[in-house]
Amino acid sequence: MKRIASSSVGILQGSRVLFADFAVGGMMWTGQGERESRHLVTFAEAFVAPPTVHVSISMWDMDNQHNARADISAEHVSEIGFQLVFRTWGDSRIARVRADWMAIGAAKDEDDWQLY
Repeated sequence: MKRIASSSVGILQGSRVLFADFAVGGMMWTGQGERESRHLVTFAEAFVAPPTVHVSISMWDMDNQHNARADISAEHVSEIGFQLVFRTWGDSRIARVRADWMAIGAAKDEDDWQLY
């Protein structure tokens, strides 16, 4: 269990279209090349420590003639941001994906101060 030892808890959230490969014949749609998409998310305000980040697929457009395979995760989480990572493999053809995220963690408070 992650315990937040702060008098102030911050929650940030966002949404991002990761790619729209059907429109440009990209790798996720053609199945050729690297089947990974990485995006740097920078928080609007820094957390005190790396927050817990939850990511989910909020929209996907998949080819119905092939298996639907998807993996989405948050990697390299820090106080200032994280990498949003989407992967697929095999014969999956993905036209586009939108991901939503939520970060929860200790936040700076105006009453927080240090003597030295």
